[in-house]
Amino acid sequence: MADIQSPVPGTFYHRPSPDHPPFKAAGDNVAVGDVIGLVEVMKSFIDVEAEAAGTFESYAVENEAAVSAGDVLATLKK
Repeated sequence: MADIQSPVPGTFYHRPSPDHPPFKAAGDNVAVGDVIGLVEVMKSFIDVEAEAAGTFESYAVENEAAVSAGDVLATLKK
């Protein structure tokens, strides 16, 4: 199991915009560098990228949740 952590504090989003599906769903393949979400900091959006390859298991926080740097955002099965 691998955790994907927030690089910065802010608001975490599962999807690129409200009318789009989430970046990843349970069972999706994930490659190193795949974007799995966004963290908004002062109106700037930072991509959250996978640092390991695997199968997406789930998001660990709700969409639009406030997060701190280092919080686990999602988990992967290796």
